Amino acid sequence: MLDGLSIGAVIPAQNEEDNIRPVVEALTKLRNETGNRLIDHIVVCDNNSADATAQRAREAGARVVSQSKPGYGIACLTAIAALHPVDVVLFVDGDQAFDVSEATRLVHPIQHGADLVIGSRILGKMEPGALSLPQVIGNRVAGLLIRLLWQQRATDLGPFRAITSSALAKLQMKDETFGWTVEMQIKALQSKMTVVEVPVSTLKRRHGKSKIGGTLRGVIGASVGILGMILKLAIRRSINTKTSG
Repeated sequence: MLDGLSIGAVIPAQNEEDNIRPVVEALTKLRNETGNRLIDHIVVCDNNSADATAQRAREAGARVVSQSKPGYGIACLTAIAALHPVDVVLFVDGDQAFDVSEATRLVHPIQHGADLVIGSRILGKMEPGALSLPQVIGNRVAGLLIRLLWQQRATDLGPFRAITSSALAKLQMKDETFGWTVEMQIKALQSKMTVVEVPVSTLKRRHGKSKIGGTLRGVIGASVGILGMILKLAIRRSINTKTSG
């Protein structure tokens, strides 16, 4: 909890048995100014893992739910459904790609009126090799499209982010795959919500390959999901504009 705001953490995870425990433990160790836990509730969605991800997460103190259907978005939706009622939802990946201690950077702007806060890897410190070339290019392309279509600056589609529960409910998130992050950002912009970017550190200490940048299948899947979602929302906006006009 931070200044009266309860905070819940959502962690989608697939085959992260070597990474998930340090992430959960780092979240549980975060403290507010009075010395109490910053994160009130942690839910890990085990997304059809073939290893001990779920067991390691439970051992670290997280609530674990399972989702057999693969997909980043559906894993997030499943975890959200199991989260205790909170004021703010923090999203973080379970692969140690982020410095979890920087979670306060994401929550502080919400105290001052922000609805959605994106942790930008581009604006922050990035260890060499932390992001693959396809990830860097993909972010730039997506950011350019958002700027052209919605006249808003977006440097990153980073999964390390925080949003108020009321804003999240209004967005009515649907995507079950890699289009999840960009769906949230664009819908927030379309709803005239206050979207803020803050710099976060990107690390290369994860064990195993990245689900997106580490495989050709991941790169293609993410590209299709992200660009497809941008196109879908742009077309929907155009139709709604013509209908209302």
